[in-house]
Amino acid sequence: MQKAWLYEENGPKEVLKLGDFPIPTPLHNQLLVQVRAAALNPIDSKRRQRPIFPSDFPVVPGCDMAGVVLEKGSSVTKFDIGDEIYGNIQDFNAEENLKQLGTLAELIVVEESLIARKPKNLSFEEAASLPLAVQTAIEGFKTAGFKEGQSIFVVGGAGGVGTLVVQLAKHLYGASYVVATTSTPKVEFVKKLGADKVVDYTKTRYEDINEKYDFVYDTIGDSKNSFLVAKDDAPIVDITWPLPNPRAVYSSLTVSGENLEKLRPYLESGKLKAEIDPTGPYNFGDVIEAFRYLETGRARGKVVISPFPSEHLPSSIPSESKNDVTSEMVQMDLKKIYVS
Repeated sequence: MQKAWLYEENGPKEVLKLGDFPIPTPLHNQLLVQVRAAALNPIDSKRRQRPIFPSDFPVVPGCDMAGVVLEKGSSVTKFDIGDEIYGNIQDFNAEENLKQLGTLAELIVVEESLIARKPKNLSFEEAASLPLAVQTAIEGFKTAGFKEGQSIFVVGGAGGVGTLVVQLAKHLYGASYVVATTSTPKVEFVKKLGADKVVDYTKTRYEDINEKYDFVYDTIGDSKNSFLVAKDDAPIVDITWPLPNPRAVYSSLTVSGENLEKLRPYLESGKLKAEIDPTGPYNFGDVIEAFRYLETGRARGKVVISPFPSEHLPSSIPSESKNDVTSEMVQMDLKKIYVS
């Protein structure tokens, strides 16, 4: 057995408990991964609070992770034992149910197609903060049909998705003018992300903004109000459901390791940066407190969990010998640790 955070009924964060969960065995297209860091997302809270996705109990929450490959299935060709990888392990578009075993566990399994190699310049914590948020951010630009040279108004520029939308607009999609909203303490932070102008929503109402924009990207579910700054024919993307404005378009996400791999040059060059909330990373033992903070809606960047329990597992495999390590050897070591 392994240690994991889990819940056996839907409800508030207090239903979470630290307990034992079986160690998974990877299928032919999966990898067994030692989790080094994980990130929390609003969908983790929503899934826990009510049964929006079919799933058996107990459920281990978590979508995002970064870690080390310990074992791989027979069909896996892109990764080897010892590789440092990251990704969102929950494919929301898959026909089957979401995984019962999420990322708040020592060991998880994930399909090869959902992960990418961790950029060398990123820590495990930084890498874990990215997948679901950056996949969501990119999908919104695709949904809107955004074109280089257009202007964009980002609602919630300091949040987990918003920080990436601002950076992507400026450095990847070639926006001519990037405006984002945030609260007073975070104005300078959002400016440093690349916003040409930052609107302090505590001081300025949408009605007071004279400019109109080619694209309104609402990351906080306020499109019932933020539509006021959109041009008449401008797309309004809202990533919350149900949509608060019938004019808005819902944007989901495509979970893909290939898409993460395409971002590698931007991450390794520093054009795209991971932003971790300064209250963290939260220790693995402080997951309930981390959820409490996430659910205030005041996080700046992503809420990250690290370090994970790993004193009984190999923390790394030397690169010069990783090809000599077989999955059977790793599996044997795991049995020694856990079957006793």
